[in-house]
Order: sequence, then structure tokens, then C-alpha cells
Amino acid sequence: LMTIKIVTDSTADIPSALAKELGIIVVPLYIRFGDETYRDRVDITEDEFYQRLMNDPIHPNTSQPTPQDFVNVYRELSQQADGIVSIHISSKLSGTCNSALQAKELVAAECPVEVVDSEMVSMGLGLLAIEAATFANSGKGLQQVVEEVKQLISSTHVWALFDTLKYLALGGRIGKAKALLGSVLNIKPVLVVKDGEMAPASQVRTRAKGIGVLCDFVNKVIDIQDLAIVYSTTEREAESLADSVGSIFPAERIRLARLGPALGVHGGPGILFVALRERV
Repeated sequence: LMTIKIVTDSTADIPSALAKELGIIVVPLYIRFGDETYRDRVDITEDEFYQRLMNDPIHPNTSQPTPQDFVNVYRELSQQADGIVSIHISSKLSGTCNSALQAKELVAAECPVEVVDSEMVSMGLGLLAIEAATFANSGKGLQQVVEEVKQLISSTHVWALFDTLKYLALGGRIGKAKALLGSVLNIKPVLVVKDGEMAPASQVRTRAKGIGVLCDFVNKVIDIQDLAIVYSTTEREAESLADSVGSIFPAERIRLARLGPALGVHGGPGILFVALRERV
């Protein structure tokens, strides 16, 4: 039987108990507040991070894992694995895939590694990594796991309700003028992940309407296979959104997850994401 190991990065936002249960190895990104560097969710918890994000005058930034970080993980896994599938945040949003590709070259002699650009963020990536682990744990070979996961990318969707675009602007991920416009008109933007980037999907005046838009998106999907709701600071809201879509997709199967520091830098407080995979 082939032993294929799945590696992802901390932007996948997979709840740690679930990653452990499925044997998914999560490589952390780095968060910097000035001169202080933290490994995402290793040296700083979500609560600590959001407290600082909202109160610290220094705005944090993020950086991808180094190629050496990946080399260390791949080397350790190569002791027991016949192959590694390393699936990561959209290469248009982060250099993480690039670090993984450099590491792949460095360990090529020890263990075959396949790097997959998920073209996704947060639990969009998370759901793909979970499926990859399910394929791997059922005994599929390296190429088979890669092919099956790649086929799921186009049927995986992520919509995000932002409370403010301020943090995207601070992170340099959006034109500053757009962020200003949003705050003046008090618009709550809903963004969709499209071709590996965040694109505007809708704009509403109130948060309640924004949550309504997320529900509408979910409602339009015919056959949902897996669904996750991700929040940064508003857990109750995430739970009530889960209740709202419970008529469409069984509530007990909805995966609640938290937006970690690496994406929280750009999303800020009050984020709600819906990630789902539909049957192809």
C-alpha cells in the first residue's frame, strides 16, 4: 500500500484537531509586528493576534514559509512516506507555492513531492487538503491523489463578507481609494475567490444583508458535498449562519473554522467566509 502524506500551509484554516485526525501536516506562515516575528498559530494564538491587530499601533505583515521550512517537513515525512502532496494558498496571493517548489527540488532524491496550487484561500484550500487526505488515506497513489484534487478545484467556491476593506488596503492588496470609498459610504463588500484572486461579488449596506448574500450563494448550489464557515472574531454570527444554511446542508456536517493570523492580517475583524465544494 502506498503511503502518501498531505502537507498544506496555515492559511488553510483547518481546525487543528481535524488536521491531526487526518494526518495533514500544516506549515505555518510568519506574522510580523515590527521586529517581532511569530509562526502562525504556533507562537501566537488567534485571540492574541486579533487583540493586537485591533489595539497595536504597528500594523502586522505576513511572509510565506521559507524553502528550508518545507525541506525540513518533507525530509521528516520522507522517512515514512512514498510520496508527498503539498497543497497551498493561491500563488497569486502568496509566495508559499514558490517556497514549496524550491524545497521539492532540494529533496527530489529522497522523496517525490507534488506541489498543487489550490487557487484558493482559507477553508477553500482546507476542503481540498481534507479531500486529498481522504484520497491518500484510502490508499491511492501519488499521481492519482494529485489528479483527483486538481479536478476538485473548479467545483470549490469561496465567498467572503468583509466588515471593512481597511486591512486589505493596509496590506497593499487593494487600491487605497476603494477602501476609502467603502468606509465613506459604509458599504459591506462581499468578495469571491475567482481564478486565484479576490474579486468583488456584491456590495450591501448592512451586515445582515451581507449575511443574506452569503446564504443566497449557498442556496444556488445544487449539490453541496462539503461546507465550511469561517469567522475571524464573531463566532456567534458564524453559528447562526450555520443554522441558516442548515436547511440546505446538514448542520452537523458544517465545518466551523477560524480565520487564522496569516489571513486575518488582510481580512481583519468581523470577517465571515463560506467555503464549499459541489458535486461535479
